[in-house]
Amino acid sequence: MPALRMTLAAAALLACTLAVAQTTYRWIDKTTGQTVFSDQPPPPGVGQVVHQSSSDPVADPQLPYATRMAAERFPVTLFTAANCTEVCQQARDLLNGRGVPFSEKILTTQEDTDELAKRLGGEAAIPSLLVGRQSFKGMESGAWNNLLDLAGYPKTAPYGSRPSGVFAR
Repeated sequence: MPALRMTLAAAALLACTLAVAQTTYRWIDKTTGQTVFSDQPPPPGVGQVVHQSSSDPVADPQLPYATRMAAERFPVTLFTAANCTEVCQQARDLLNGRGVPFSEKILTTQEDTDELAKRLGGEAAIPSLLVGRQSFKGMESGAWNNLLDLAGYPKTAPYGSRPSGVFAR
């Protein structure tokens, strides 16, 4: 009997994990005029449909409006490497401490490193930050905070904000 309970608990946990990664649809029902939220696509013929994927940090409705606008105008990408531990964690902590939604690109090949060097206009440094079209090589919290301030990101994370990045909990 305990094995059955463990199996059911594992199945429930897996189902919850899959549900988090789903797409949500929002549309107005023509007959009732009510807004419908669903994990299923709307019926054919529905006009404006809004798709939201939970993997897109900018689409998170819990983000403050100013943060969503900054993320749309100036998306943030953090470049790291597998052998970068402490300084890359400091970089993630700085971004998450400010509530900045960001994507993380882990450089695994020489081609990735060459592409980053080309994008930065010189040699690649790990970690590096890209905010919109502006970039900074290496971890320098003052420079990073300046880039984020200019892009309009908050100085501190709002209560309940979720961390971003590859190792987000």
